[in-house]
Amino acid sequence: MEKTLKELQPKTGSKIIKIQGTGPAKRRLMDMGIVRGSDIYVEKKAPLGDPIEVKIKGYSLTLRKEDAEKIIVE
Repeated sequence: MEKTLKELQPKTGSKIIKIQGTGPAKRRLMDMGIVRGSDIYVEKKAPLGDPIEVKIKGYSLTLRKEDAEKIIVE
C-alpha cells in the first residue's frame, strides 16, 4: 500500500517508490539523496508534525511537511 512519508510514524522505515512533482523542488530532494529505491527511516517528528527528521543513506535529514508529502513510500 502506497502512502506519503508524512504519514509514517516515528521509529518506522520504508522504501521510497517515487517522488512527485517536477522542476527545482524535485531536483532539490534528489540532490539531498532522496531517490527511488532508497530506504528511509523516520527518526522523529515535531509536536505539530513539521519538520520531520529522517535517516537516509547513513545521514540525518530534516524535511518540511510539504516536502514529505511529495515522497511516496511502500
